[in-house]
Amino acid sequence: MSRFLGVSESFPTFSVPSVVSLEKGKEFAIIDNEKIKGRWSVFFFWPMDFTFVCPTEIAEFNKSYKQFLDRETDLFGASTDSQYVHLAWRQNHEDLKGLLFPMLADNKKELSEALGILHPTEKVPFRATYIVDPEGLIRWVSVNDLSVGRNVKEVLRTLDALQTDELCPCNWEKGQSTIK
Repeated sequence: MSRFLGVSESFPTFSVPSVVSLEKGKEFAIIDNEKIKGRWSVFFFWPMDFTFVCPTEIAEFNKSYKQFLDRETDLFGASTDSQYVHLAWRQNHEDLKGLLFPMLADNKKELSEALGILHPTEKVPFRATYIVDPEGLIRWVSVNDLSVGRNVKEVLRTLDALQTDELCPCNWEKGQSTIK
């Protein structure tokens, strides 16, 4: 397993096919570092398409999509399935048909390997979430085991705290005082 990348390190260079739409002829696009330059980004990885915990997380991120946009933050979901598997899953799962963010297809596992988030025996990504700042630095990372879904509200809370560029106490939430 490659070394796990953490806070203050550069998010890896990547270029992957992605599902961006269900509209015929406009389903796919290449997403790379150029697409995230100069903006906050959140990347969240799930183990496999056509599973049970994964769509609950993907649907919850989608419900919160406007909140990420309000924070001038791009949202990207990813697994090591191909763009064709992503498309089939979106077409066949009611909760995924209206996704507003790209599903990255890291089917060569290059991005997952560079981040060090592949399960040692299953060779699928852990449930890893990264907040990346406009300079491309990882500012927050959270990794759950394969069976445990993440908390989207905590991702938003942490993003809010990071974007203040101030000291934020335990359980701080947007609108509360920071430490001066």
